Amino acid sequence: MVNKIIFLLIFLFTSLTISSQNTVIRAGHFFDARNGKMLDNQVIVVKDGKIKEIGINPKINDTDKIIDLSNSWVLPGLMDCHVHITINLSYRNLQLEQMYAHESTSLRSIRGTIVAKQFLNNGFTTIKEIGNDANYATSAIIKAIKNGWIEGPTIIYAGKIISPYGGQSKGINSEHEHIWEFEYLDADTPDEIKKAVRKNIYNGATSIKLVADANGIYNEEDIKAAVDEAKKHGLKVTVHSVGGLASTNVISAGAAGIEHGFDLTNKQLQLMKDKNIFLVGTDFSFDNVYAYGMDSITATRFNSNIVDRLKRAYRIGTPMAFGTDIIVNLPGLNRVESSLKVLETWKAAKIPASYILQTMTIKAAELLGIDKERGILESNYYADIIAIENNPLNDIELIKKVHFVMKEGKIIRNDKKF
Repeated sequence: MVNKIIFLLIFLFTSLTISSQNTVIRAGHFFDARNGKMLDNQVIVVKDGKIKEIGINPKINDTDKIIDLSNSWVLPGLMDCHVHITINLSYRNLQLEQMYAHESTSLRSIRGTIVAKQFLNNGFTTIKEIGNDANYATSAIIKAIKNGWIEGPTIIYAGKIISPYGGQSKGINSEHEHIWEFEYLDADTPDEIKKAVRKNIYNGATSIKLVADANGIYNEEDIKAAVDEAKKHGLKVTVHSVGGLASTNVISAGAAGIEHGFDLTNKQLQLMKDKNIFLVGTDFSFDNVYAYGMDSITATRFNSNIVDRLKRAYRIGTPMAFGTDIIVNLPGLNRVESSLKVLETWKAAKIPASYILQTMTIKAAELLGIDKERGILESNYYADIIAIENNPLNDIELIKKVHFVMKEGKIIRNDKKF
């Protein structure tokens, strides 16, 4: 009897100790995403998946777990607002329709789990899966992550892309329209668009994406139908649009963002600033567009156009959120390494590294509608925390050297066991 009592007391004491234990991160350098500055010698106290306290000298208990990152640069978890984790097309040989026909939803889900883990391991604790994922393949991936079956980032999910009849397909005979119906929801009237929004939400969407300028152009009324229906459910709408009339319609309809916008004019960029409409520029490097099959001259011209638009958007003050849109892995590189080639474009446009980091953290969180819980390192925010070896404000490409990743208080990666 005495032994049982002693055992129970030990068990109770141990349980209380574990439940009261915090994780304490000693950050030698700390990125204040709200102000775009580095702070020195900050201590982050994490409890129950969230940041409990941050400061120079917060209270630390003897039972707390200490992680020494005093020689590292500590950042909020990164975000990519435009990914396609279930797609991987051949280098310089894009054949989307062939992939649609040859790959099942389950196969696409398996690929997606691998790519999602790559993003997480490389410091992206949140991504936005923008569509083109067969028959809602990403919905299953999200469930598996939430159930703890696999590790992956927080995924904001657009479901199937809503578009005029035909999606973004070219040359498929209408007798075989079922091929694109796995990737898109055909919707040609405001009522059809509203129904498509509701169908996506039923299948797990937490954001909505339209294509405004593929096989037809959505007018302002069409886009506003999606915006209003999504708003009823607390969701935002972003729209694929390169420029021209389609982009004007997107801006007038009050969507949350434009995806791509390669040919946006200064007037359109100013209107986006005035209405707080984000640009997710998918700012491909030369290597990225060359991988998509362009010849060298065309790829150079295309990349130069992106650099110019990026410069103009930054100068005007258009809100921007980081997004990559990479569906072809470069030779010898995985998806995230291929995606981060876009940083070369941001550098060519001479965008300050501090601003680029903000587009990957606090500004991305605002667009994604999660800025009250993620995107910065402050009390009561989720403990999505990464660390790198050197100061990314000196060179933004240093964010490729991630050695520590924490998602919601759980250590995913720690290459340096201090």
